[in-house]
Amino acid sequence: MFENTAFWVAIVTAAVVVFIIAKTAVIVPQQSAYVVESLGKYSRTLRAGFHILIPFIERPAYRHSLKEQATDVPEQICITRDNVQVGVDGVLYLQVLDPERASYGISDYVFAIAQLAQTTLRSEIGKIDLDRTFEERAVINANVVTELDKASEPWGVKVLRYEIRNINPPGDVLNAMEKQM
Repeated sequence: MFENTAFWVAIVTAAVVVFIIAKTAVIVPQQSAYVVESLGKYSRTLRAGFHILIPFIERPAYRHSLKEQATDVPEQICITRDNVQVGVDGVLYLQVLDPERASYGISDYVFAIAQLAQTTLRSEIGKIDLDRTFEERAVINANVVTELDKASEPWGVKVLRYEIRNINPPGDVLNAMEKQM
C-alpha cells in the first residue's frame, strides 16, 4: 500500500513541476512582443525569443503582433463641399511600434484608429467638390494618414497608409455625370 501511495505522490509532484515549468518558460515568436505584468503592474516587454518568468508572480498580459496590419474602414456617407452625399470606404494600414503604450495607452487601438479615419475622411471630403474627389484621392489619403499618425502616436501605433477603396455617388448624380460626358 505504501508503494502505491509513493507512486501517486511522485506522479502528482511531477505534474506540479511540469505545470510550474510551463508557467515559467515563454517563447515569443518572431515579429511579436509580449507585455509582462508583475502582480498586475507593468514589468517589461518581451521581444522574440525564449524567456523565463517568475511563476504565479509574472504573466504575459498583452500579446502584440509587430507586423503591419490591414484594417477595413466601413463605408460611410460623406458630404462634399457642393452638398452631394457620397459613400466612401477604405483600407487602413498600421503597425504597433511601442507595445507598452499600445497596451496601456488605449483599450482598443484598431477600433479607435478606424473611427478617427472615418471622421477625418468626412472632414477631408467636405473640403472639396464632388468633381475633384476622384482626382484628389492621393491628397485625401495623405491628409488622413497625417492626421491619424498624429493622433495615434501616444498609443504607440504608426499609421502607415490609408487607401480610399470606393467613392460611390448617388444614382441620380451618376446618371447626370454620364449624360454630361
